Amino acid sequence: MTSIRVHRLRKSFAGVRAVDDLSFAVPEGTITAFLGPNGAGKTTTLRILLGLVAPASGEATIGGVPYHELDRPLERVGAVLEATAFHPGLTAATHLETVRVAARLPAARVARVLELAGLEAAAHRRVGGFSLGMRQRLALATALLGDPATLVLDEPANGLDPSGMRWLRGFLRAYAHEGNTVLISTHVLAEVEQIADHVVIISAGRLRWSGPLSGAGLEDLYQEVAG
Repeated sequence: MTSIRVHRLRKSFAGVRAVDDLSFAVPEGTITAFLGPNGAGKTTTLRILLGLVAPASGEATIGGVPYHELDRPLERVGAVLEATAFHPGLTAATHLETVRVAARLPAARVARVLELAGLEAAAHRRVGGFSLGMRQRLALATALLGDPATLVLDEPANGLDPSGMRWLRGFLRAYAHEGNTVLISTHVLAEVEQIADHVVIISAGRLRWSGPLSGAGLEDLYQEVAG
């Protein structure tokens, strides 16, 4: 079954085609690596998927529905697009509580996502003093507040130290093992190769390869199709 579907998506900025007739599907219950060189159109595609940018044509859906039509979207999909969009004066717990109240989520979710992200000890520290790796963990905790069945992650390993990378790898494996779906855009091929079930590779806004990860190593495949 398909969790995420992108169909004939097109988008240009100032006359430059960022996404060019792009189509692919993300199978439900998988970790799908979304790969491509800088400027390939990955972030634009994710922003269209999450309703932050309107496509010129085509569509992107989650569970068959465009993001802006989802009922209680935080309970359907969690997203990490950047780890810097936090008020520096708020504590991690206060930030999460603010999002929780706005989304009318259960009060117990704040403590639960702090635990999942390994931030219990930092819950009452101000975000302005967080390292980039801790901000990445807080961004993921925020995405998990609604206990969604789908995660969309853009470079979630950015700023993580080796122990943080191991933690993220283990978390995503466990999350997918429960039947949930992950679409992860990253440049860290060696890490994603250890967890990905499925791969989508794009270049110059167009699909170059899509399918299950097997046989040949991910780096060899990537070099072959994306150059």
